[in-house]
Parts: sequence; structure tokens; C-alpha cells
Amino acid sequence: MNPDAIEIFREALRAVDPGAAVAAHAGRIHTICRDEGLKDIVVVALGKAACPMTRALLDELGDRVRGGVVVTKYGHCAGVPLAGAVELVEAGHPVPDENGVAGAVKAVEMIGRAGLETLVVCLISGGGSALFVAPSEGLTLEDKQAVTRILLQGGADIMELNTVRKHLSRVKAGRLAEAARPARVVSLILSDVIGDAVDVIASGPTAPDTTTWAEALDIVTRYDRAGEMPPRVLRILRDGAAGKIPDTPKPGDPLFDCVENIVIGSNRIAAEAARARALARGYEPVVLTTALQGEARDAARRLYRQVLEAQSCLASGRRRICLIAGGETTVTVRGKGLGGRNTEMSLAFALCIEGAPGITFLSAGTDGTDGPTDAAGAVVDGRTVPGARSLGLDPQAFLDDNDSYRFFEQAGGLIKTGPTGTNVMDLQIILIE
Repeated sequence: MNPDAIEIFREALRAVDPGAAVAAHAGRIHTICRDEGLKDIVVVALGKAACPMTRALLDELGDRVRGGVVVTKYGHCAGVPLAGAVELVEAGHPVPDENGVAGAVKAVEMIGRAGLETLVVCLISGGGSALFVAPSEGLTLEDKQAVTRILLQGGADIMELNTVRKHLSRVKAGRLAEAARPARVVSLILSDVIGDAVDVIASGPTAPDTTTWAEALDIVTRYDRAGEMPPRVLRILRDGAAGKIPDTPKPGDPLFDCVENIVIGSNRIAAEAARARALARGYEPVVLTTALQGEARDAARRLYRQVLEAQSCLASGRRRICLIAGGETTVTVRGKGLGGRNTEMSLAFALCIEGAPGITFLSAGTDGTDGPTDAAGAVVDGRTVPGARSLGLDPQAFLDDNDSYRFFEQAGGLIKTGPTGTNVMDLQIILIE
């Protein structure tokens, strides 16, 4: 494997360090407090990057923070000390659990006590939709878990998943900001969605919602192929689509006059850092897209076609090329294996380049976790598939069973960073020599 792929990926991670991004915006918090006469700060942090974001805020503004609730994924706060009146809650992701409900309740109760002289700072990062959970009246946690499972297994993308989540929650789609009223609210947001839409990131807890009941009902109907959706969920969505339940707060609602949403990190920033590092290593870098979507294995084939086009440029005198992509693909689970979208994409790409020299492909999640595994993704080259076959492995069978993690566990190539503290979707690094 060409080690440059790992080095370029790590440089991209450094560029979207959440602590540094929060520290860079601390001046904005200072200015708001000074200009508006706000005396105290309370913090609500939710998502996979919640701990390092909170730590940075405490380092910059700790003497003014009077309370806080941090909700993050299990194990994502290791080595990040929190202090004072800030309470840590670790919860389940991607399927929500009881701790996520408890964390959301604590946060709502805390900001419900905020007054006109308090600034509520929300630190929002990817994963917040699953981690920060407050089912609508009449629904249970088990209902929300079933919805998440059905949509994920059906191949719904993050936009579709969050559209449904928003309409089944008491804290998403601007309702967290509603709970903080009349306090001033500022949200510092690490984007994990294509286009950096603040109403989509973590289901937009402090942002006006542009989706509707009808859209949520349509998504559930399309992906509930086996008819497993809980009846209570269907009833609420149908009542909402029929106008029997008010929709989520929309753009122009006076609720958001005292709310400011600021995107402080994104996939685009990570891709640009990867481009700069590749250039420094002697490659001619090209950022193909930061909006890669669709089935992971289909995306692999599309990227392979880009490689074939790039290889024709090598004959015209270019020595080394680095193609960079970013975004978030999906996997429609049809098998019984273990894997995530990045290992699946890497395995599909490895089959495309079987035996081909001079091509290295890396696909990894910037949060350090790929689906329900302990890997961020995988790196492959033309020797991956022949090497696996020599071990008696059938790469196509592993791909058909959605068992990409176990394939790389035996064939080699897994990337294990551990939780990175950030989350700006996925990156693909392709080196062509």
C-alpha cells in the first residue's frame, strides 16, 4: 500500500479538529455577551464531537459557564476532561437508547431555566440525531429505534432519515431553540451533511425546518418494504400530513430572531486540506466532489471510471495524481455480514482494480467509526484481491453478504484510528502513479 494515502487522510483530519474550530469562534461568543449584556452561559453539546468542542469552549470561556449537558457516543469522551457544572451523558449511535433520552431531558430542563441574561451555546456535530432523543408525545423509545433500524437497513440517506426524525421529536427541527426561549441562542456547528444545511445537521435542533409531514410520510412508506413500521409512528405521520398536528417551526418564525447558527467545520475544509497535503507530497491533486452520494458499491464504480480517465493523463507527462472525494454514501443491507459504507466501498473498488499496478484507494469516516465497527474504513490496491484469493477468500461473496469488515480483517487493509473527535462525513483518497 502507498503510505501517502494514510498521511493525506490524517492531514485532512487535523484540518477539521473541532476544538480548534470552536476556539476560533470564541471571540464571537465574547462579543455577544458584551454587546447584549448577557451574564451567564449554559452549554448543550450533542454529537460525536461534543466532548472536544465542549473542552475548547471551557478553555476559552470557562469562568462564565454556569452549567452544561454533553451527550456523545459511548467512548467518544475518553481522554477529554470535562469540569465544573458540565454533565456528561454517553449514549447509543446509530440506534438511539435510553441514555440519549435521559441526556435530552436533562438539557431541556437546564435551558428551560435560562432567562434573558443567559446565553445558550449549542455545540452540534454529526450523530446528534441518534444521540439526542426525545420522542414525540405518544411514541416510545422502542418506536424511534424501530424507525431508525428500518430506514437504515432500507438504504435511506441521512437527509431522508433526518426528515422523519424531525417529525417524531420534541427537540429536533428548531424545538431545542424553542425550549430555550426567551434566552439568546448561538449554535456552533460541525457539518456532517452534504451542502452544510443547518436544518439537516443533527436534525437541526436550533434551525428552522424546511421539510414537511407529507415528505416524512412518503419516506417511511417507501422504505417500510416489509410493513414493520410501528403503527403509532404511521398514525402520527398520517395525522400530521392531514393537518391534524402542527408542523415543525419554519423559516421566518419569530422564534429564530434570537438564534444564530454558525457552521465552523465541514467536509469541504477537510478535502481542501487533503488537496494541499497531496500537492506537498508531489501529486497533482484534484478534488472531484464533496457531495458523493448513493450506494457505496455504485460510488466505487463511478470513482473507478474517474481513475481510468486520470490514467490517460499520466501518458501525457503527469507523474502522480491524487483524486479526492468526500460525502456520505449508503448501504442497502441484503446480507448478514459486518461492515460499513467505507469498507464496502473499498472492497467494491478493490474488485475493480484487481491486479492493476499503481493505484491505491482509501475510504474512511472522519469520525473514526464506519457503521457498527471499530474501523474508520479501509485502504486497498491492485494486490488486495489477488492476495485475498491466495488466502482462500472470495471477495465477491463477502461483498454480496455485506461482510466487508470481516473481509479486511482477514485480508488486511483496515484503518483503525479510534474516535477522532471530529465528524465531517467521509473522505476518499485515490493515488495514481
